[in-house]
Amino acid sequence: MERILISINPEYVEKILSGEKRFEFRTKIPKKLVDTLLIYETAPVQRVVAEAKIIEVLEMAPDKLWEKTREYGGIDRQFFDAYFFGRTTAYAYRLGEIKIYEEPRDLSYFGVKAAPQSFVYVH
Repeated sequence: MERILISINPEYVEKILSGEKRFEFRTKIPKKLVDTLLIYETAPVQRVVAEAKIIEVLEMAPDKLWEKTREYGGIDRQFFDAYFFGRTTAYAYRLGEIKIYEEPRDLSYFGVKAAPQSFVYVH
């Protein structure tokens, strides 16, 4: 199994770490099987602050995904619709156990040079 690093805005990182947000939405996913999500918190933090186990990857029409995830999606319907506008398939990682790093880590710790737009594999 692989690990990937993704960039997430601070307000959503906070919701993930508190358990309010249990799904991370994406417009595309890796081809390889992934079991861990490394969470890079964007500015002003700009560090990898935690990792989350991936319980499952959901792939379905946006309306169906919203119905399945809305209670713990951590976003409102307007944001969801804008994010998936024009797409016939939407994805979400259902997050399990979260490990918060005592000391947030630089990207270089994981061999990554710049914050990814989508995701990057980490070995």
